[in-house]
Amino acid sequence: MLLKESKSLESARNKVARYIEAREWTYACDVSEIETWDYVLFKEAIRTLKNVISPKNERISGTSSLENLWKAATDGDSDVGDDFIDEFAHFFKALKMKADVYPSRLMEGIDIPNFDEFEGRTAGVMRSDYLDQMGERMDRYLSRYKSGLDPGIIEKRDENRRRILDILNSNEDDWQDWRWQFRHVFKDIQGLETIKRAIKLDEEHEASIRLALENHVPFGVTPHYLHLMDKEPSDMDYAVRRQVFPPLSYVENMIAHRKDKKWAFDFMRERDTSPIDLITRRYPRVAIVKPYESCPQICVYCQRNWEISSPLMASALAPMEKIEAAIDWFYEHEEMMDVLLTGGDPLVMDDSLIDRILNRLSQIPHLKSIRVASRTPATVPQRLTEELCEILGSYQELGRRNLCLVTHFMHPYEVTPETLAAIIRVKKTGIEIYNQQVFTFANSRKFETSSLRIILKQIGVDPYYTFNMKGKTEMEDYAVPIARILQERKEEARLLPGIFRTDEPVFNVPGLGKDHLRAWQNHELIGITSEGRRVYSFLPWEKNIARVLPYIYTDVSIHRYLQRLIKRGENPEDYRSIWYYY
Repeated sequence: MLLKESKSLESARNKVARYIEAREWTYACDVSEIETWDYVLFKEAIRTLKNVISPKNERISGTSSLENLWKAATDGDSDVGDDFIDEFAHFFKALKMKADVYPSRLMEGIDIPNFDEFEGRTAGVMRSDYLDQMGERMDRYLSRYKSGLDPGIIEKRDENRRRILDILNSNEDDWQDWRWQFRHVFKDIQGLETIKRAIKLDEEHEASIRLALENHVPFGVTPHYLHLMDKEPSDMDYAVRRQVFPPLSYVENMIAHRKDKKWAFDFMRERDTSPIDLITRRYPRVAIVKPYESCPQICVYCQRNWEISSPLMASALAPMEKIEAAIDWFYEHEEMMDVLLTGGDPLVMDDSLIDRILNRLSQIPHLKSIRVASRTPATVPQRLTEELCEILGSYQELGRRNLCLVTHFMHPYEVTPETLAAIIRVKKTGIEIYNQQVFTFANSRKFETSSLRIILKQIGVDPYYTFNMKGKTEMEDYAVPIARILQERKEEARLLPGIFRTDEPVFNVPGLGKDHLRAWQNHELIGITSEGRRVYSFLPWEKNIARVLPYIYTDVSIHRYLQRLIKRGENPEDYRSIWYYY
């Protein structure tokens, strides 16, 4: 009614603003009764709606949600999608205290006792019984996600391994040799044919892999990782397959930008944060050094896909003089207290070169920590030999310097007995291992990431970061709304014991670095496009320290995300509170 009666956009803006202020003040003055839990949702919706209708934020975001609403009210039509309508339908539900949150699907049908009416042992037993029911409901979700340590999965993987070895005319001893694993990475047309003999590929994946190989788009799978895949595509190996089998849209985008990929795909602007070859620096006390710029296996969503042409490519190893110059840079910059040895994957290098680099870094007096980043525990766990672990362990000198391993497990299905054996070898040296998960569509279902945290803690790996999918256009099929990450942290991770949820959800601001998503002071929703995509303003980590401009990010739509989940067999009711995470 407010919009319909408005003769202009600015008139509509003033009426809506006054209406919001009046409702907010009414409840602040306690004129109308409202339950605390409804008021919290109301307040957050009010705060966000004010942002969305403000002229300043319309200018910054480049979109006017209010104009679209006003046109729909006055003309009966507006050029918006269902995604946009869904966003505002949920805004208005929150404003009318009718948000679809309680009871959550997790607790549906469970009576919550009024604990205030009881005390002592009676209250304690009642709460314990209630929490038992919550835990049992969690287990219903968690049980959907098997790890590679499940006896049934181990048996299936044994068959997979034997099948691949037969195809390659190799034996069990070969399988345990990391050099054999490297030599047999499937990275060309012949490799594609081998993959097709080992497992069934769906038509889209085969077409996209073939197109990638024909156009020199990076692709590669190790024999070990291939044996994680079920012979027939299944719900269980969905995330594993999508880790390495690119969608057609990704390949076509990579081909379209083959001549300017350094500019099109360098989302983190490493070109602008590199003071010297092989070094990237975004923070005051730590920098990255990249002696080897490839991997034995290529992740589709790789942050540095613009640098890599193929797995284990001949040009990946930097010249020794550049590596030495990069290490000298650390000597010269006494502000550095931590170094991240990454790439690519530095553990592709020979033991002798790894030893040489670590030896030089360990002699820098102001370095208090050395981190080695590698995905080999998931892709080629055989690489973590006794000899390599002994080298790594020799540079762990507690009291003077800490050395740790940082890895990327994406899904519990990636954890295998070989992985466990590799982790044990590393841990015996006293080295800690941390995990950085990238939160993608393939591992974003209810309690899916929680199940990963649980198996990681069981094998001795600490959850460290959960990364929002990089906002790179070529990888939008993998992206998840920020609201889903916030929902996962609050409604799933929060229900685990503290040591199982030590990871922090973060958004990487291009050129600047990590922004903690749980800190509402660090980001705000400032607009909603006509396609229903939320527009965020991210305040970088320098906020309150230095004057740095915010980064404006356009998210994927919640509506589209939920529709994709439905196609995977999910019930959108499980996610119904997602709209109220801003």
